Amino acid sequence: MKQKQAFSSTISTNPYNDSFYTGTTTNIKVAEKPQYFKDQYSVSYLKTQDFITTQVAISQNIPDEDVIDAIENKVYEELGLDMAIEYQISYIEASEGGEDGNKNYHVFVVDPLSIDEAFAGSLDNIKYIDQITPVPLLIRSLYKKEIIEDSGTHCFIYFQNDDAFLTLYDDREFLYTKSLKYSFSHMHDRYCELLGEQIELSEFTKLLAEDGLRSGESENQQYLIKLFGEVFLHINDVMTYSKRAFELDRIDKVYIGSEVGAIVGMDEYSQTYLGLDSSDFDFNYGFETEEWYIDQIHLLMHLTAQLEAEDKYDCNFTRFHRPPPFVKRASGQLILTIAGAIVVAMIYPTIFWTLDAIEGVKKAVLSSDYRELHLKKVDRENQINHHTTEMEKIKTLVLNEVKALNDKKSVLTQIHDIKVNYPMKAKRISSLTKDLNKYKVKLNAISYTENETTNEKLFLLSLVSKKDKPITNLIEWYTKTKSSQYRFSIHKIEYNEDDKRYYSELKAVLK
Repeated sequence: MKQKQAFSSTISTNPYNDSFYTGTTTNIKVAEKPQYFKDQYSVSYLKTQDFITTQVAISQNIPDEDVIDAIENKVYEELGLDMAIEYQISYIEASEGGEDGNKNYHVFVVDPLSIDEAFAGSLDNIKYIDQITPVPLLIRSLYKKEIIEDSGTHCFIYFQNDDAFLTLYDDREFLYTKSLKYSFSHMHDRYCELLGEQIELSEFTKLLAEDGLRSGESENQQYLIKLFGEVFLHINDVMTYSKRAFELDRIDKVYIGSEVGAIVGMDEYSQTYLGLDSSDFDFNYGFETEEWYIDQIHLLMHLTAQLEAEDKYDCNFTRFHRPPPFVKRASGQLILTIAGAIVVAMIYPTIFWTLDAIEGVKKAVLSSDYRELHLKKVDRENQINHHTTEMEKIKTLVLNEVKALNDKKSVLTQIHDIKVNYPMKAKRISSLTKDLNKYKVKLNAISYTENETTNEKLFLLSLVSKKDKPITNLIEWYTKTKSSQYRFSIHKIEYNEDDKRYYSELKAVLK
């Protein structure tokens, strides 16, 4: 249902913490006792954990009236959705053009049962909800109201008790969103783990709201630094993926905030860890209020409610419409039809009542079947996740065993090399050097090398003698007696004036 001028005020509800704010175009305040008013426009949102989002490409040749069917078929196929469940699917056209004659669409998918469960408490107070928008699409109002005047690529990061999300807008239009695992609840669990004791979630969020990341207690500061180091490492991974997936050259600005208000030092932490220009997710919306702080999501919902229909993303997941005027209701039309029929001929009234009762029974049966199928689906998903975890454990064990086997093989190879090759080398060295004294030649040094490429095995003997003749005679003897085992070569024989001796290097290559 689109908001019309007949509405004099707006009420926003956060179904996840049962908070309500009421306001007009100029002011906003807490709704202490929220209730339904006929001239009050009601809005809410879906957190990122309650919907699936993806991008699909559809041929431009498909007629407009068939686009929704084409998108639904493709989403069920690509996401592997349960065909037994009739998901609510809504889409918006992507700002970037498609390729090969296609159009790109951002698609949002919601299980209707999760909507019913999430908003049951809100409906107890206000009866109907006119607009339920995925939370990342609310940010568009900041651009349409010129609160953010710059273009470029902007990143919005927001932390809540039970959720946290990162959203990218490029050239003032929605591009991508991702649920982050570090909600305040998750941070609280990790902080207690680091601290070594359990504290209340409210105490943890109070610590962040009042002291931020510049806590006066050094122990708290130490654990917060470690915690937010992990948080921003996760955020950096998500940003790196999104830049690569959407071929972004850069991210121009980061806005970061939380439902407890601006956390002192958070923007500086963001700028340091991400290397990007960062500011608080806290804007001047133009509302007058007596509250010391209002959750930014409530403010965005009120801001979105003020937009004209063409400035909003047409993506409404409400299942809780207020009844239309009497003459447009199915029941009203039925009563008018029956009355007309009675006036004209008073024929067949029982048929209409019977058909209505049959439809009611059919609806009850289908609702029961849906809940049963949904429970089976959840059970199957849990079984698959369990088996997947067990498979990963087995793979890890196999990899560890293979590594241990390779290590043992390497040790055995080394032992074999020491037992077999080393004695063989010693024997050959002894054979080469045993005749040195006979020819009055001294051995200055000896070395052995193996060329892995050519498999050449080389002994290099550094020879010394007072005359060159003994060296020549020794080489002749080697050539006559050992040429079947070695290939001998000598480069030159040099005379050293200082010690009056001849030096030469003899190469013996094993055949």
